[in-house]
Amino acid sequence: MTDKPTISTPPRGLAILLLVGPSIVWASEYIGSGEVILATRTGAILGYGVMWAVIIGIFLKFWIGMSGARYTVCTGEGMIDMFDRMPGPKHWAVWIVLVAQFVAGTISIGSVAAAGGTFLSSLVPISPAAGGWIVTIFAFLVAWSGEFRWLKITMSILILVVIIGVFYVCAHVLPSFSEFLKGIIPHKPGLPEWVIRKSVIDNPWKEILPLLGWGAGGFASQVWYSYWVMGAGYGAARKNQWGIPAQTSVLRSFNKDDAQKLKGWCRMVYTDSSLAMIIGILVTLGFLIAGAGILGPREIAPDGNQVAFQLSAIFSSRWGKLGGTLFMIGGTAALLSTSSGQLAGWPRLIADTFRICIPGFNKRFRWKTQFRIFLCYFFITNMVIIYSLGYQPVVLVKFSAMLDGLLLTPLQAICILIALYFVQPKFFHPDVARMLKPHWIFAAGLIIASLFFGYFCVYQIPNVL
Repeated sequence: MTDKPTISTPPRGLAILLLVGPSIVWASEYIGSGEVILATRTGAILGYGVMWAVIIGIFLKFWIGMSGARYTVCTGEGMIDMFDRMPGPKHWAVWIVLVAQFVAGTISIGSVAAAGGTFLSSLVPISPAAGGWIVTIFAFLVAWSGEFRWLKITMSILILVVIIGVFYVCAHVLPSFSEFLKGIIPHKPGLPEWVIRKSVIDNPWKEILPLLGWGAGGFASQVWYSYWVMGAGYGAARKNQWGIPAQTSVLRSFNKDDAQKLKGWCRMVYTDSSLAMIIGILVTLGFLIAGAGILGPREIAPDGNQVAFQLSAIFSSRWGKLGGTLFMIGGTAALLSTSSGQLAGWPRLIADTFRICIPGFNKRFRWKTQFRIFLCYFFITNMVIIYSLGYQPVVLVKFSAMLDGLLLTPLQAICILIALYFVQPKFFHPDVARMLKPHWIFAAGLIIASLFFGYFCVYQIPNVL
């Protein structure tokens, strides 16, 4: 029997801010292709009228990520093990995740590295493919180290570069109050005359869906947030111990004092995830507004291998050549950040699914070896995708955003709902279960998220594809 873990005393007051960390990794991972490329391009093509997609999409993803992290704080296990506890045939939910995310991860990691290579090649005299390989190698080394502390430090620095630059430019092209109000009300925007004339797109949803998919990250990002919470050792999670399901006999031994401490750690997660949501909304809106205010009037729809130079017009419009270079540095940093997060997260996700669905694999290899096997797999597929398809980074990124960001998100929200209200209470003594029961607002947020993203999966993705 596993020894009962000691639940440390949660921070209070301003001390909470000192332990904020998983949110920085989460935000740093998703502030990359979804913001630098997708949000800016969408703003350039559709203008300020799609701000609602950023605000609503990220707000609803926040409920998914926070609720999943709350489960991890209380039980100590990650989201993939949570999926395995869904009622029904054995491992059914994990098998769905394994198949879908194996494909999504392969394409998505390659698409971000290809985009990063395009940005890097705009700064130094190398080919986009060589730039993509450099991005991949950097991210690979960060992920291989397995150190949450270094991942946090690296991403914190990279995200700061992006935030400062985009906010400065955005401040000069803010929409009017009436444009802002119109932009936050959900509606299908029309296509500007120049977009139709240049045959950029024929359906606004082709730009909105990818933005919804990777705003605040996709399905995988919400899973990874539970990993970063485990890495930080919040609540019942044992610091930096992944790939281990919760010991239900140990959870049953928790008393009211333990439950009170876990509630304190839940409040820590609320603060941490709220920070990620605020960062995500502000930065994504910043890129969208910059694209609408700078690129749209110039009739620029960033695409192809020239995407970095086209996007750099945002900063060069204010600071000339130096400004353009600054933007490309910031874009490269954001994409490096996203690549690092993806190569740290996706191998963990796939390793967890294999551990559960293929027990022999788990018996043959210890968890760290499993993680590194899939890390090497994604490293190799990255190199192949960058070499063969890296000349179309925007197409790759948009397709990946829909594949990872929308298809499984409704199922994810429902599974977390079931876990919080029906699975988790069975782990604890009734008195403890009552203390840890989440407020009804979590159920409301998860149900709305499932219906919202489910609508786009059922009705809009088929039309776009």
